[in-house]
Amino acid sequence: MKIFLTLLAAVALPAFAQGYPTKNIRLIVPYAAGGTSDILARLIGPKLTEAWKQPVIVENKTGANGNVGADFVAKSTPDGYTLLLTDVGGLVISASVYPHLPFNPSKDFSPVIMVAYSPHVLAVHPSVKATNVKELIALAKANPGKLNFAVSGIGGAPQLAGIEFAQRIGVQWTYIPYKGGSNAIAGVANGQTEVLFNDMLTT
Repeated sequence: MKIFLTLLAAVALPAFAQGYPTKNIRLIVPYAAGGTSDILARLIGPKLTEAWKQPVIVENKTGANGNVGADFVAKSTPDGYTLLLTDVGGLVISASVYPHLPFNPSKDFSPVIMVAYSPHVLAVHPSVKATNVKELIALAKANPGKLNFAVSGIGGAPQLAGIEFAQRIGVQWTYIPYKGGSNAIAGVANGQTEVLFNDMLTT
């Protein structure tokens, strides 16, 4: 599974047509600091500032697996001065996981550009008695539900990757939610949890 990250804006973009930009641009990251979207935003922001001659200010607005930040941008003035850098998969998944979204992922945004994609990586804590995927599968099958699987948020792409993997090979994890990908990685690194899928950039 891959994470596709894209830059989005509220649905109308009249500002791009005439002398854009003429003031500060807010680049909203709907996830916690240290994750892929955050890292990319902080790499891209200075380059956009240099190119546009206007400050591009990165802001993290977290919550509900990216929906809080996405809703903020969806309800912002559609003038191109509030942008969203997000995982495309998150927007697609949210429509199925959250039945009462306060915004419409397909109608409330205008795509600006695909920024990057990052494959998911399967990682385990060194205490796990498995040195390859085959051994991990055997261990998980022998201990159903006993391996704790760290996820960056309920219903996010990493959790769905874990669910799909588990269903295909016939194993069970216990899913442990964290507030963001960097926290999930830290949870596995310090042994609080044992397994995770996360994107290659942060892992």
